[in-house]
Amino acid sequence: MNGKGKYILVVLGVLLLSLMFWYFSNIVAYILISVVLSFIGRPVVVFLNKIKIKNRTCPSALSAGLTLILLWFVMVMFFRTFIPMVAAQAQELSTIDVNSAAQSLEEPIQKIESVIAKYSAEGDEFNLKAVVIDNFTSIVKISDVSSIFSSLAGTLGNIFIALFSISFITFFFLKDSSLFNSGVVLLVPARHEEGVRHVLDSIKNLLMRYFVGLFFEVILVGFLVTIGLSIVGLPFGTAVVIGLFAGMMNVIPYIGPIIGACFGMIIGIATNLNADFYTEILPLLGYMAMVFACVQIIDNILFQPLIYSNSVNAHPLEIFIVIIMAGSMAGIVGMMLAIPSYTILRVIAKEFFNKYRFVKKLTENI
Repeated sequence: MNGKGKYILVVLGVLLLSLMFWYFSNIVAYILISVVLSFIGRPVVVFLNKIKIKNRTCPSALSAGLTLILLWFVMVMFFRTFIPMVAAQAQELSTIDVNSAAQSLEEPIQKIESVIAKYSAEGDEFNLKAVVIDNFTSIVKISDVSSIFSSLAGTLGNIFIALFSISFITFFFLKDSSLFNSGVVLLVPARHEEGVRHVLDSIKNLLMRYFVGLFFEVILVGFLVTIGLSIVGLPFGTAVVIGLFAGMMNVIPYIGPIIGACFGMIIGIATNLNADFYTEILPLLGYMAMVFACVQIIDNILFQPLIYSNSVNAHPLEIFIVIIMAGSMAGIVGMMLAIPSYTILRVIAKEFFNKYRFVKKLTENI
């Protein structure tokens, strides 16, 4: 077969494989989630495997089972602890009268409108009060607990299947760290097997450090925001909800902390509508802004350099450019997946395209 025919077969094979991934997207998602969970649980498995009782090591199946139980225990305790707080906060927000809320903020809204009318091209046509009402209405609708749980009730069957599938796959990935690699190697020609195995080992080591670091970053950021907001005067339940959201949004590089801070400010206003705007709400917003700014400084100085730079061995400016490009192509989801995807591409490029000067320079730290 000539070279042209081989290229046609390769293209057809890639298209067929992509079609299969799309058709079985749920299964692919289960496998990817299981891979991430196995990355997070791998250090625990390694620790358990080193334990010796009467010169006998812990069996790999037992280590994997205990680690899986620990992962689910942490997640169950997380939901059991925080979901009631989130539900209580959502129930409180759902009782807010949006029109009354906008009326209580009438004076500051009018002042802001006058400033905007003076410098904006829209002039007097801009209606900030209508914007506030629309945004508060959307938040109140989101916080409708009954509608959320009724929609969840209709998908309990799918959730059970997903949880069982992810648990089953994760157990075997924890039990045998080379299982995923062996499955991928089956899809490549035999002459590239050694290179592909080396690529997969490098990717696994880099992404394991990244996801474990990211997991602890979410916890630490959420904890610091919760403590800070509690100190400045927010009720503990409200501070926990805002801290939880801010920690989860921190997964989105650069723009995530801004989203978390804006959400916190809105909740801070919504839960203090009966207070005077200038003497109570405005100072509270200032203190909240200070908390978010301090946490962000700590995150930028201590957490992110260890996770986004050292964990994937890339320069911070390089990471920033990659994230911005991914965000322009695929939005927030692209920004979340930018670093893992870029890490995989760098490892593959170093293994198979290292003869190019650009690739050598880009991957010299891996």
